[in-house]
Amino acid sequence: MTAQPRPTIQTAPVVERFTRIWGLGAARGELDVPNDDLVGPIDSSDEWIRQRTGIVTRKRAGADVDAVDLATTASLEAIAKAGIRPEQIGIVLVSTVSNTVQTPSMAALLADRIGANPAPAYDISAACAGYTYGIAQADSFIRSGLAEYVLVVGAEKLSDIVDPTDRSISFLLGDGAGAAIVGPSDTPGISATVWGSDGSNWDAVGMTGTLKSMRDGSAWPTLRQDGQKVFRWAVWEMAKVAKEALDRAGITADQLAAFIPHQANMRIVDEFAKQLGLPDTVAIARDIETTGNTSAASIPLATHRLLEEDPSLSGGLALQIGFGAGLVFGAQVVVLP
Repeated sequence: MTAQPRPTIQTAPVVERFTRIWGLGAARGELDVPNDDLVGPIDSSDEWIRQRTGIVTRKRAGADVDAVDLATTASLEAIAKAGIRPEQIGIVLVSTVSNTVQTPSMAALLADRIGANPAPAYDISAACAGYTYGIAQADSFIRSGLAEYVLVVGAEKLSDIVDPTDRSISFLLGDGAGAAIVGPSDTPGISATVWGSDGSNWDAVGMTGTLKSMRDGSAWPTLRQDGQKVFRWAVWEMAKVAKEALDRAGITADQLAAFIPHQANMRIVDEFAKQLGLPDTVAIARDIETTGNTSAASIPLATHRLLEEDPSLSGGLALQIGFGAGLVFGAQVVVLP
């Protein structure tokens, strides 16, 4: 008996094209929370916080605002700036650690709110590196032909998951969302991404407990970190990642228009700039001073502010690098919208 040939399947077409970011949007919590409002429970001072973090005040959202509300505002601005219609969005990616529920995803709700149904949508759990992970995935989706435009969002309401008495992290955090529309381009606009993880430091940043422990009456889990461990890892290991990202992009530091690291701590930002040998011509994002650390939202928020303050940066090259709980990291060079 002659064997019948097995059927073959069709695959997505291979599309030879480049990608870039076409529009950015931002939303910050409406409340300004200066250091003096937070120092009592942690027995600290405005001067202590400024010296160790560079933060003067931070943006936080009111009780009636959730992270998805901030994400919606930021996304609608990004869509408008990109000059596309919501129904042109092929995939919605949201990086967050502060969704109010474990499931369903914030991305699915966001897609519905902005009119992007029935686009596939999912959340990314990569903490402060999540936005760079989203940009990497958007680039791949578009280049492979799976989508024409991808919405990438970092959205956080960290004030909902922080203990005001925790000296390790409570004074760092802010609330906000940043969004980017990634789409096709005739010229390269997003470099190869350098990304990875280091699970041996899994406990360096995380939560004080688990959802399982709550069933036994434990307190609601809140964010906590080993600040010294994170600082050392970021300063020594992430500078190497940033340099590798420049190499992957085929450029040198003096060809950058901007450097946009995760807004974790001003001391880390300054040390990065020193190790990379950035010239004075490179604009350095310092949004943490008045916004605070917004985890996955920090890079798009900082980018949005840089472009507002200096529109001439548009079209220039920016090195962006995210790093955080996991520990995880991601970096790439992008053309600024």
